[in-house]
Amino acid sequence: MALSNIATYFFFIILLIISASALAFDDSCDSNSKGENSDLSIIHIYGKCSPLNTPKPSSSWINTVINMASKDPQRLSYLSSLVVSKKPTIVPIAPGQQLFNIGNYVVRVKMGTPGQQMYMVLDTSNDAAFVPCSGCVGCSSNTSFAPTTSSTYGSVDCSVPECTRIRGSLSCPTTGSVTGSSACFFNQSYGGDSSFYATLSRDSLGLANDVVPNYAFGCINSVSGNSIPPQGLLGLGRGSMSLISQSGSLYSGIFSYCLPSFKSYYFSGSLKLGPVGQPKNIKTTPLLKNPRRPSLYYVNLTSVSVGRVLVPIAPEHLAFDPNNGGGTVIDSGTVITRFVQPAYEAIRDEFRKQVNGTFSSLGAFDTCFASPNEAGAAPTITLHFEGMDLKLPMENTLIHSSATPLACLAIAAAPNNVNSVLNVIANLQQQNLRILFDTANSRVGIARELCN
Repeated sequence: MALSNIATYFFFIILLIISASALAFDDSCDSNSKGENSDLSIIHIYGKCSPLNTPKPSSSWINTVINMASKDPQRLSYLSSLVVSKKPTIVPIAPGQQLFNIGNYVVRVKMGTPGQQMYMVLDTSNDAAFVPCSGCVGCSSNTSFAPTTSSTYGSVDCSVPECTRIRGSLSCPTTGSVTGSSACFFNQSYGGDSSFYATLSRDSLGLANDVVPNYAFGCINSVSGNSIPPQGLLGLGRGSMSLISQSGSLYSGIFSYCLPSFKSYYFSGSLKLGPVGQPKNIKTTPLLKNPRRPSLYYVNLTSVSVGRVLVPIAPEHLAFDPNNGGGTVIDSGTVITRFVQPAYEAIRDEFRKQVNGTFSSLGAFDTCFASPNEAGAAPTITLHFEGMDLKLPMENTLIHSSATPLACLAIAAAPNNVNSVLNVIANLQQQNLRILFDTANSRVGIARELCN
């Protein structure tokens, strides 16, 4: 009888522990900090904590990735438009006129005083900062920023230099005809099917336990189309109006992120801002600066290996060229890595040669083959950067179908158009890696890390 009581006692203790763990886990979405003062959770749109009400995919993950990658050509066109224009882009809030339909990763921030919670899309190739504001016409999110309840909010006067640099139709009077002050309004088009009308504003931006005062952003008044990120965009580019530039000495031009896998429904990654808590022993490669395209993170990709074979790629398809925008960038908004057509075909052909199978196409992927499991025999792809090699883990190289024994090479060719000169290291290939951006010392580092 005593043994029975003891067994029952321990049974209930175990139940209590499991229940407490479950409650703590359910509350994880309410915890923004990842342990350091300047750490934020990075949440992918299909995760448990996603604010976008995106249902967990019922179809196979390969179909989900194909669906997300279908937006890549639009994203590549946006990046290409940044690097082929003859004029420098000097736009404090929205340096480009196109965006992607939906971001793959969001971070939780607080705007204003007291802070109002927003989930903003993370974008390393944009300096843009904008949020939907209360009364916004056509905005798709029920969550909006209420400027009137923030004690630190202020609109930017149309006489300041930032206002005159914004592209789009401005309602500000021209310089010289102004009597009194007027707010700076601007209108931006997006992707040919969307646009928004906004007020250039400043307010406090809360990031975990930090506050960036007088942060400049667009307060959206109206939206047309469906390409605008629902709760706004946080630009982490290299331009003068990006978060890293506006935060000044607070983060010393340093940040890193670790992106969780699309399949990690219950977990988030992290965004670390500033030098504290960054990896100490990490291999780096120089960041290259395109003076006419200051937002993009260019790196010197010198060659690519498949297995032990160095793929023969003509140097001009990888070389950095600030005149035509050619070269390689690291981007958080593109889904699958894209190479210009000749480079991709050389990589693909060598991969097929070593796999030696029967290949088919599926969506954006043209090298799909039968694979018995996720560790199926496939050669390792190594990206050789100046001073650093990155061996892609197999989960960053192949995308597997959960319904059939099918695996696809998770790399594709850039859109075949006249502006196709840019290679993009995309977020699927960055998952479960710590990507460190040190703009002060012009370097980027990459190290293996389980973000999940």
